[in-house]
Amino acid sequence: MDDDLQVKVNKLSSIKTQLPYDYYFLDYCKPEAIKNSAENLGEVLRGDRIENSVYNFKMRRDESCKVVCRTKLSPEAAKNFKEKIDDEYRVNMILDNLPVVVPRQTREGSQTPSFEHGYRVGYKLKDDKYYINNHLSFTVLYHEDLNAAEARIVGFHVIPSSIKHEYGAWDDKNPTVQTCNANTKITPGSHTPQEVAPEAYVVFSYDVIFEASEIIWASRWDVYLLSSDSQIHWFSIINSLMIVLFLSGMIAMIMMRTLYKDIANYNQLDNQEEAQEETGWKLVHGDAFRPPVHSGLLCVYVGTGVQFFGMTVVTMMFALLGFLSPANRGGLMTAMVLLWVFMGVLAGYTSSRLYKMFKGTEWKKITLKTAFMFPGIIFGVFFVLNALIWGEKSSGAVPFGTMFALFLLWFGISVPLVFVGSFLGFKQPAIEDPVKTNKIPRQIPEQAWYLQPAFSILAGGILPFGAVFIELFFILTSIWLNQFYYIFGFLFIVFVILLVTCAEITIVLCYFQLCSEDYHWWWRAYLTAGSSALYLFAYAIFYFFNRLEITKLVSGILYFGYMLIISYAFFVLTGTIGFYACFWFVRKIYASVKID
Repeated sequence: MDDDLQVKVNKLSSIKTQLPYDYYFLDYCKPEAIKNSAENLGEVLRGDRIENSVYNFKMRRDESCKVVCRTKLSPEAAKNFKEKIDDEYRVNMILDNLPVVVPRQTREGSQTPSFEHGYRVGYKLKDDKYYINNHLSFTVLYHEDLNAAEARIVGFHVIPSSIKHEYGAWDDKNPTVQTCNANTKITPGSHTPQEVAPEAYVVFSYDVIFEASEIIWASRWDVYLLSSDSQIHWFSIINSLMIVLFLSGMIAMIMMRTLYKDIANYNQLDNQEEAQEETGWKLVHGDAFRPPVHSGLLCVYVGTGVQFFGMTVVTMMFALLGFLSPANRGGLMTAMVLLWVFMGVLAGYTSSRLYKMFKGTEWKKITLKTAFMFPGIIFGVFFVLNALIWGEKSSGAVPFGTMFALFLLWFGISVPLVFVGSFLGFKQPAIEDPVKTNKIPRQIPEQAWYLQPAFSILAGGILPFGAVFIELFFILTSIWLNQFYYIFGFLFIVFVILLVTCAEITIVLCYFQLCSEDYHWWWRAYLTAGSSALYLFAYAIFYFFNRLEITKLVSGILYFGYMLIISYAFFVLTGTIGFYACFWFVRKIYASVKID
């Protein structure tokens, strides 16, 4: 009872512009000293800025009509308020680590209450005048501990309203208004609203009531995470499993029927001619392991993909164990950045082992490329986007100090680890090919139209994308429409399905390719699975025009810039999975054939 409760303010956010702003960018009441709360790396990257505010409560002590301060709007401040109201900005506040929510009108027949994150800065009426939400009615829900005299906060709601307060002589020490007093509660809509105009005086006020609640502390986040669409997720998973079963069936057929028959025939060598006509993949045994063109680049991309794969798997494990719940703001982002940095060892190791198998000698060059190529491209795009956000004076811009910290992580930890991995990988004995490579390359016969590289690569990306696209919808919604994403269990199942689909489609197409005596499978395997990233980006474009209401040019560039980064990462991840599946398959089939 009567403990101090401090409401903290977070960023102003809008799904129309995607540019967060600092709370005090607008002319709200300021405390004597604005203190920035401790933040982790993920919070800074997300644009969260958490500061103290003038709203302070006493635990379980209701207050009515508490006047906070009066401000006079300068023309600049009035213009800022109007712009933010136009762009539908919302104010985000936090009490005891719970974000504030505004209860929505529930639909007829719906039992579960629904909430919006944060309250609107203000609203605009038909008369083209702007009104500011200057009075806040807070409700704090608490759960009483039956054994002690204490209670825990389990909910934080607000109903904003606009009120033109009336007052006599203004006294800053003891501000009072005639519109309401300590005994009356304000009912929204019963007073003249407060217009936003230059030189207008705005009085900010609030009420707070404390309500006992049945919600226990452990489940207080449930209202934020109410997922009414679990059926859709199950539907999506069953749909994806169908794709997987279909592909697995195809692979089983290929393996059983063709390969066993082929290998048996080939090993008996009694009807030589029939075996020759039967299939073509054995004809290219002398070329199947010929190093591809740009083999160094392939090593770099495969190494990067393994690094990405490691990061994704470990992040998901942490998320499944509940370490990265939305209550831990910025946790997911921080975990991803740090894991990416530490997985550098894997990148160096795999790229240098592959390079040694291709009989390469300049391993340091490959290591440098692995350490700088992918992060360099991503950092370049990120830097440009950051400059744009900075130009809009948004708090979403990553400050110089954080930029420096990211550089330190990259150059101080990631790069040395890539070198350590490379050194270890290059010291290992080279991977032996199961068959000898001929001195002179075979001629590749004319290929049918459906076996042309462009067609088969594009066809290969459709199924992996089809397996994940429903889950993708939820992920995009959580990123761009300010929702919480926490269904990591579903995400993990979908991720496993993605792995299997990528591997299987690549193996099937690789087999058809080798049967038609085309032995350039290295890059083709990588690109076949990786092409699903093209479909991902195409879906992002569709999502932009169908679901988002972004009108500002800068916001559009931001959206596509970030989606480009995500698609590129997806390309590297899926491509690597496809490559390794095909690599295993080709080694397996050639190892099982006796070759004179």
